[in-house]
Amino acid sequence: MSLKTITREYEGFLEDRKSRFMAFLVPIEQFEKRLEELRKEHRKANHIVTAHRRFLDDDRIEESGKDDGEPAGTSGMPTLRVLQGADLINCAVLIVRYFGGTKLGGGGLARAYSGAAQDAIAHAELMPFQKLSRNSVSADFASSSELERKITGLGLDVVSREYVETGVVLIVEGPVDLLDALGGTADD
Repeated sequence: MSLKTITREYEGFLEDRKSRFMAFLVPIEQFEKRLEELRKEHRKANHIVTAHRRFLDDDRIEESGKDDGEPAGTSGMPTLRVLQGADLINCAVLIVRYFGGTKLGGGGLARAYSGAAQDAIAHAELMPFQKLSRNSVSADFASSSELERKITGLGLDVVSREYVETGVVLIVEGPVDLLDALGGTADD
């Protein structure tokens, strides 16, 4: 299974018997903040259903689907299954529903919520997911600029710099395979 992720927000939409379903696919780091914003922005919405998947440090996947008052199992879990089916990780879908006056039934709700999530994913630019790690690398003062060039060339991020008597110690973050090419000590 090759996991995918996103780097920015994408939107999707579905309408069924005048009920409107607005889907927002967001990176996991934006999930809580975006949920709070949507609750303020859409005070008259009947429901804001959510689903998320997050890759944990111990290589497990945390995931959830919340129905937000819809009948149990008709919205959060179908939305989560869409994320699972698309092999998406470290992202969340938030779906704002405005009731259109006609009840959709359990199957109709499941189709509508999953359809809105699929529409957001269809508009998204999916990227291969790479597990990030951190390594500690060091160099003497004379070699430090060469080390920094190598880090930049590999596309890694310097998280912190500590200057010591013998030179500099850098904490570098990036995909595991690139960190291995750099060398150093793993700080997982």
